[in-house]
Amino acid sequence: MSLFATKPLEVILQQPDEPEHALKRTLGPMSLIALGIGAVIGAGIFTLTGKAAADHAGSGVVLSFILAGIGCGFAGLCYSEFATMIPIAGSAYTYAYATLGELLAWIIGWDLVLEYAIGAATVSVGWSGHVLDLLRRFGIDIPMRYATSPFETFKLPDGTAVHGIANLPAVLIIVLISLILVAGIKESAGVNNVIVVGKVLVVIVFVAIGWAFINPANHHPFIPANTGTWGHFGWSGVLRASGVIFFAYIGFDAVSTAAQETKNPKRDMPIGIIGSLVICTILFILYSFVLTGVVNYKVFLDPRYYAAPITAALAVMPFPFLSIAMDLAIIAGLTSVMLVMLLGQSRVFYSMSRDGLLPRIFSDIHPKFRTPWRSNLLMMLFVGVFSAIVPIGVLGEMTSIGTLFAFVIVCAGIIVMRRTRPDVPRAFKTPLVPLVPILGIFFNFLMIFSLGVDNWIRLFVWLAIGLGIYFGYSRHHSKFGAAKTPMPSAKN
Repeated sequence: MSLFATKPLEVILQQPDEPEHALKRTLGPMSLIALGIGAVIGAGIFTLTGKAAADHAGSGVVLSFILAGIGCGFAGLCYSEFATMIPIAGSAYTYAYATLGELLAWIIGWDLVLEYAIGAATVSVGWSGHVLDLLRRFGIDIPMRYATSPFETFKLPDGTAVHGIANLPAVLIIVLISLILVAGIKESAGVNNVIVVGKVLVVIVFVAIGWAFINPANHHPFIPANTGTWGHFGWSGVLRASGVIFFAYIGFDAVSTAAQETKNPKRDMPIGIIGSLVICTILFILYSFVLTGVVNYKVFLDPRYYAAPITAALAVMPFPFLSIAMDLAIIAGLTSVMLVMLLGQSRVFYSMSRDGLLPRIFSDIHPKFRTPWRSNLLMMLFVGVFSAIVPIGVLGEMTSIGTLFAFVIVCAGIIVMRRTRPDVPRAFKTPLVPLVPILGIFFNFLMIFSLGVDNWIRLFVWLAIGLGIYFGYSRHHSKFGAAKTPMPSAKN
């Protein structure tokens, strides 16, 4: 067995779509853009902006969004080339298998679990909290013990400390979304499109109305002076904040996992990836500029606003309807994020299963819906357990560091592929290679560095668990890791 055997590109491109494995092609460019926006605009923009501004960057959090957007932009250009050159489900996993070998492909596939599955669990916990807050506005009070991790405690109004039992609302939304995904990609995309339109409109309304309430004094100084500690304001704070709010960008790469269900992937994939990233970056910049202009960033240190900074800005505006509209937008945003993340996870496992690195059950296709339904249901159980019992604070930065690592591998893969297979047709070419991929590697490593040693350790532990599974199962069942590589005409 060769740990670094690559899967021949001819085999990838000529993989026969057997009836029992064929996915249904129904997505166009607008649906792909909506998938990207649906995955990106959610928990990060609405919850992490206040934390990043209060603890690290002040009003300079606007620059942090730009910095994170640049890092994602370089990675997005690399993703676009791969998605048109290898229009197969699996995203970064498939690209790594074609360029860097089986072992690194497995590492990326396992790493993507942090982004998609653990990310979906993280978002479901946030969704639960916002739904409970909205229900309280209408006099509906669900006992907190049924919406809290058993590893967390909370205080009742009389001061009594109570342990949580399980976060049942978080589990419920994971179940509902998984069933929608089983029903079909077209139906899933339709639900997502409706949600995306609603939440984007609300963000635009907030920016348009809030612009009139900006106090220029709140933006001065735009970058507060460093306190003498790295990452606490100053330019190091802007960098640190970019690593924190990078979670807001997570998901745009999930567009590439739907390549095998796209009508014309060579034309539409770059439109979906780059289009969604540009739109989201512009919205993030405008949102953070208005937010830190309406109220001073120091206000976000208040526990009431630390995880819900937009609440402080809405209190300044005499428009009560905006508060409810923003609550609905946040809930809708989190819903679409989970939908796209669970979609992406099942498609990565689908590809890994077809290559023999995971059991066949992950690539079984429903005879009617043409979706990897068993994979969807297994992921529903796995993610549902995390949603029920794991506190949200443990998972957020793990998701960011896992995604950044995947971006680094994709950027490196473009450089390798240009040298080893310059003859392969590319409907979209990453400009200025190797400069753009190198810049992508640099910016994403910079944000990994900013996340701190604790998160590096968590990543290494997670990868060690994955390597145990690889050497215990995947290496012995691989269809392409044998020393004798299959011929391009060989069937998968």
